[in-house]
Amino acid sequence: MSLLTKEFKKNMTYPIELFDKNENRIYYEDGAFYWYLKEYDSNNNLIYYEDIGGDWYKREYDTNNNPIYYEDSNGLIIDNRPKKELTIKQIEEMLGIKNIKIIK
Repeated sequence: MSLLTKEFKKNMTYPIELFDKNENRIYYEDGAFYWYLKEYDSNNNLIYYEDIGGDWYKREYDTNNNPIYYEDSNGLIIDNRPKKELTIKQIEEMLGIKNIKIIK
């Protein structure tokens, strides 16, 4: 640990709270055993959370601020993002392959 880090920790007062430009709390630490980190998108939607216990989740929202995706540290995934259907020709173009054959 550097001298600067030691001095910083020695003079630290708790809780530590950091806020983004929209006044959302993005970091909290109680000085004992607990902290969490949050991230918000430009519409103030909570898009990421992580805490000292290793728990985390992330979310995505559509243009109307409706949640469309959720994933967490327990393995839960809820995916309601719009799906795009592609033709064989579009897939060929994306992969740079010609004459894809479908085998049933």
